[in-house]
Amino acid sequence: MSMVGQKAPEWSAPAYVNGEQKSLSGRDLAGKWYVLYWYPLDFTFVCPTEIKGFQSLCGDFRDDSVEVIGVSTDSFFSHKAWFADRKTFPEEITHPVLADTSHAVSRAFGVLKEDMGVAYRATVIVDDKGIVRSIAVNDLSVGRSPTEVLRTVQALRSGGLCGANWKKGEKFVG
Repeated sequence: MSMVGQKAPEWSAPAYVNGEQKSLSGRDLAGKWYVLYWYPLDFTFVCPTEIKGFQSLCGDFRDDSVEVIGVSTDSFFSHKAWFADRKTFPEEITHPVLADTSHAVSRAFGVLKEDMGVAYRATVIVDDKGIVRSIAVNDLSVGRSPTEVLRTVQALRSGGLCGANWKKGEKFVG
């Protein structure tokens, strides 16, 4: 059964936040729209393309009052070492990235690939009332489009009927 339309599960985990370890939870985001995006592992090939994509759109998400949080099952220390690599990440990663080493957050949202102990490439959009509005899950080998995630959030926030490829500011259908 899909979680769409249901209350988001409670979650809490340590996070990499601008080079520091902080605790972050769903309660910290109460009353806010947010996106959780999972990626399988640090020090891989597809994952940095997604992380850099979300990072490049952080200002656009912020303009729409939406928080962006990355999640992987790697540790804070792994995140810190990887994000410091300026060859892989020329720009600093400024959005929080959860270190879900206990797998509790990934399990709560049903996106853990149990046999490998890593999360699928999943994206969850939660509204300001704590309701899951969208879930998308890809297998490990296929990255997602952060631009499409932003478009989906904007469409959900618009309150109208948004056709395929609708963009913020365009007319609604119907």
